[in-house]
Amino acid sequence: MRVSEQQNADEWSSATRVGEALRRRREQIAQRWADAQLFRTVFTVSRDEAVEACRAVLDALADVADAGATEDVDAPGFQAVREQLARMSASRARTGLNPAQIAAEVAALRSPAVEHLSAELDREPDAVVHGALLELTVLMGTLRLVVMETALTEGHELISRQRQQLLEIATPVIKLWDGVVAVPLIGTLDSARSQVVMESLLEAIVAQQARYAILDITGVPTVDSLVAQHLMKTVAAARLMGAECVVSGVRPAIAQTIVHLGIDLGGVVTRASLADALAFALRGLGAGVAASPQPAAQR
Repeated sequence: MRVSEQQNADEWSSATRVGEALRRRREQIAQRWADAQLFRTVFTVSRDEAVEACRAVLDALADVADAGATEDVDAPGFQAVREQLARMSASRARTGLNPAQIAAEVAALRSPAVEHLSAELDREPDAVVHGALLELTVLMGTLRLVVMETALTEGHELISRQRQQLLEIATPVIKLWDGVVAVPLIGTLDSARSQVVMESLLEAIVAQQARYAILDITGVPTVDSLVAQHLMKTVAAARLMGAECVVSGVRPAIAQTIVHLGIDLGGVVTRASLADALAFALRGLGAGVAASPQPAAQR
């Protein structure tokens, strides 16, 4: 047998010993892990729930070791606990821990596993024990990487959800009158936000059975050609839903940009202010709009 083949056989044997030891010592290690920071602060309602979670992770580690894939973060054995690990790491992240601190909590799980593995192999030759401990160290290091990977994935998804929520909060649809809704836009418009504006406005048109929809861009400092196209598409979509879309509050800078870009707003109803747009909509609904009384001249 060549040296490389002998080395692979030894590694396989060490990994198998680790898997067997984790299964035999599963309950003892699970009881120790349940008191570790990572599990204790996540499963606060019931310790039994924490112990069960520890058992699931130990079963996954044993499966990975049995497969001789202690260095593979994509080993099938980890798939069963990825969702649980993601939930745990997300819970710890919400308490203010950064990824390095979460990784340190995972690293703390190694000590109980080493103690029980050493006890399990106490009658084996030193070389066998050393090989198994080395394989366990690799396996626990891979677990840390899996936790980090799931933590980062969960973090990205959380940021994406929060960003979507902020976009929705930043684009409220307001009912101004029966049959009239408005979206007051403030701040920079990008493609993602423009898409949220369109979706929110169309949903409001259906929900409120609105005949007029006002897009007020008084608080928008500038737009680019892509955003202008999104606004045009929003106007067209509102018409398809049976509502007339009025754009109000076009600032001079935006008007110049639209002209320079050669965008045709000839078919879009525009008004100088939100008040003018509302007055237009009310007249369209047949509601009388009285002019504001002029202040009396001082004598």
